Amino acid sequence: MNGADAAVRCLEAEEVEYVFGYPGVAICPFYDSILNTEIRTILVRQEQNAAHEASGYSRISGKVGVVAVTSGPGAENLITGIATAFADSIPMVCITGQVDTGQMGSDVFQEADISGAVESFVKYSYIVRRAADVSRIFREAFYIANSGRKGPVLIDFPADIQKETLSRFSYPETVSMRTYKPTVSGNMVQIRKVAKQLGEAERPIMCIGGGVHLAGAAEQVRDFAERHGIPVVCTMMGLSAMPTEHPLFFGMVGNNGQACANRAMNAADLVIMAGARVADRSINRPAVITEGKTLVHIDVDPAEIGKNVGPNIPLVGDIRAIFDALGKEELTADYTAWAEELGGFREEERESRALREESAAKTRAAGAVDPRAFIRRLTLAMEKDGVYVADVGQNQMWSCSSAVIREGRFLTSGGMGTMGYSVGAALGAKLAAPARQVVAVTGDGAFQMSFMELGTACQYGVPLKIVVLRNDTLGLVRQHQHFVYRDRYSVTDLTGSPRLDRIAEAYGMRYERLDMEVPMEECIRAFLDAQESVLLEVIVDPDEIA
Repeated sequence: MNGADAAVRCLEAEEVEYVFGYPGVAICPFYDSILNTEIRTILVRQEQNAAHEASGYSRISGKVGVVAVTSGPGAENLITGIATAFADSIPMVCITGQVDTGQMGSDVFQEADISGAVESFVKYSYIVRRAADVSRIFREAFYIANSGRKGPVLIDFPADIQKETLSRFSYPETVSMRTYKPTVSGNMVQIRKVAKQLGEAERPIMCIGGGVHLAGAAEQVRDFAERHGIPVVCTMMGLSAMPTEHPLFFGMVGNNGQACANRAMNAADLVIMAGARVADRSINRPAVITEGKTLVHIDVDPAEIGKNVGPNIPLVGDIRAIFDALGKEELTADYTAWAEELGGFREEERESRALREESAAKTRAAGAVDPRAFIRRLTLAMEKDGVYVADVGQNQMWSCSSAVIREGRFLTSGGMGTMGYSVGAALGAKLAAPARQVVAVTGDGAFQMSFMELGTACQYGVPLKIVVLRNDTLGLVRQHQHFVYRDRYSVTDLTGSPRLDRIAEAYGMRYERLDMEVPMEECIRAFLDAQESVLLEVIVDPDEIA
């Protein structure tokens, strides 16, 4: 057995189903060894997308995503995907080939210090120095990636170590790292303080983030809110933890959130932040959530608590374990009047939104589709457990405000805001759950960063459903230039973009086009009912505001 064989045995021990990647000489020993297993390899068309596909796979399967690419430019192309996973705490093990150990540091062909390059956005990184260390390193990497605050771990694997012989292989059953022992259960004294504050509060609000999904705690959080009648809002990454139209759910907070959600946070006397970083996009003025109210911050990562705002009650631990314990505490408070007040906020916002949409309709370009109405009808027509993958840009803003998620999932790149995320993530999500409906919604700018992955989908027979909201501009940047730079538009014109019908034809996909001349409901139904991959182009006014 050599080092590459040992690495593959480790993946088998971790029950890895897929490895997403791109080969090269420095990673060829690994890819040769993997031929002797049942693990499926997915050849991406660009390495960044390997991480996005592993991300979508991980977020739907609940497993660690695995990526393997070659050294130098292969590893460097992966960097944005690693940073994207780190920003959203997605568990991932990234294996990079490296030049022989004796050549490292001498600037040989396709050498790059990838472990140094990604130092600020991985949970941990390894350089394998001996084949005998492979089993320990892989066991630790999977444990680190999928425990505590989850995230990507890098294993830089020199080619000569992949080929180095080892006499015996043993995969560790347990991991014990002196410097890494994440807190899980939560301090019972702090949990009882939270229960006491809930008993005394009149206007509590729960603000849930992506950590709720990562902990597999959406059901516990939802049950707790329902049992005690506590209103809920969420960050972008927390979307779909509560059904969109749940009576206790009042929308997404933040700069691009719903007005009633932000009003609810401002008016509350107790805020329970669960699995959210209190970052600028969701809470742009941290003082608002501490002034005149009690703040409880629950997070598995102690470094996040107090980083952006100081909580009255810090609570470190796994959200699932904490809400299991919190659910056993006795609570008798009645928040009915508060929930009714927030219901009034929601009705006011609906009326305000209807007026805005009516005004927008009067100035919308002839033939252009209302993207909000389209997204709402699309998601209502999707299966209840469908997976909706939003890209970045105006399409993301419209998706957050208009998608109706029932029992499914909403995926997007929140922390890093990486354009081109959705196509790869949708492909990975579909591999994780072949029976579930998966739809990617992207803009024409983001689509052109990732449409090469249609080749991957075609090669492996993955039926993708992709919506491209086309306005021939970088819409969100153009919108910013409209408001801030008074219509001085710079480098946002996408003139010269390809014809999407020809792109679909090139990849053997079905093509549909939606404008105001086409019945929307019929078009959506045909798009969703198709068994094959479909590319749906939706014409949007470039002046449409998100």
